[in-house]
Amino acid sequence: MHQREITYSLAHLRRMTDGTGMLQHAIFSVPNYTEGYDTDDNARALIAAIYLESSPAPGSSATSDTSSTSDTTDMPDLAARYLAFLWYAFNQSTGRFRNFMSYDRRWLDEAGSDDSHARALWAVGTVLGRSERPGPRGVAAKLFEGGLAAARGFDHPRSWAFTLLGLDQYLRRCPDHQPAQHLRADLAARLLRGLEATRDANWLWFEDILTYDNATLARALLLAGHAMRRPEMVEAALSALDWLVRVQRPDDGYFVPIGSNGFYPRHGARARFDQQPIEAYATVAACLEAYRITGQQRWQAEASSAFAWFLGANDRQSPMYDPQSGGCYDGLEADRINQNQGAESTLAYLLSGLDWQLTAREVSAT
Repeated sequence: MHQREITYSLAHLRRMTDGTGMLQHAIFSVPNYTEGYDTDDNARALIAAIYLESSPAPGSSATSDTSSTSDTTDMPDLAARYLAFLWYAFNQSTGRFRNFMSYDRRWLDEAGSDDSHARALWAVGTVLGRSERPGPRGVAAKLFEGGLAAARGFDHPRSWAFTLLGLDQYLRRCPDHQPAQHLRADLAARLLRGLEATRDANWLWFEDILTYDNATLARALLLAGHAMRRPEMVEAALSALDWLVRVQRPDDGYFVPIGSNGFYPRHGARARFDQQPIEAYATVAACLEAYRITGQQRWQAEASSAFAWFLGANDRQSPMYDPQSGGCYDGLEADRINQNQGAESTLAYLLSGLDWQLTAREVSAT
């Protein structure tokens, strides 16, 4: 696999993290205490920290902040902090993760959304699948197994998809866990049924609208189908992903994610803006999975196109990643770039680079 140059700094990740966990939002590059914390972003941060624990410093990726790029010795400590946040977020009496916490450490909800619960499962599944440290794995196992029952009642495709990503990681460590196997088969079948019920010659997608984190749906079905040796799932997922990447290259050949200012309803108008970094990350990650599974170079090229959006190959021809702060801007709007550098956006860029490096290592090892 061609190793594209990946440049990142961990300075903003550290800046946005305090003794409680990762803060949700920023004002420009300054943490915004007013908005507090959430489970969604601490889950994403935990995945990044676990990747960074085992990632060698990228030799061609030094930034002006070389120590922030190459020094990952504090990643086990940061991973423990994010994992501790998820432990505190989990309500043992309800089996659900809370989501929003104020800066003074008061929970603002009794139970978070299904999506936030599923992202937490994805994160702790990643700890189980990739961490070599028994302590974090023990905590993650309790959270994963405690939170799994709620996933059976999820009604929405993204919640199924995030859970499937967690199950994929969990079953790497515990391949014979039958409840996890059964849930994976059930959720993957739900995604496939949704795709089959909705698609036609002009609309090859899981729902009647493209909204947020879109490519993750195809990624989850692809991973599950590949793991379960279900070629019809793999084929359906690749077809959906192929359609999506063509939709996201509408005019000039560069990546244009679905805008969050209206999204893209079937038979309706597509929103061009506000473009979100999470869409670029979801597309990078899904295309890299497709490349890893199929070996087809075109998927690597699609991942590279989506990654280039962060670097300025976008509608404003402006970089979304700020190498000085190590943060990523929150959105590309019709008349400007949202200068705030929140957790979701920064982690979207960081995870895109880490997924690229991880895929390169896994492909070269085979």
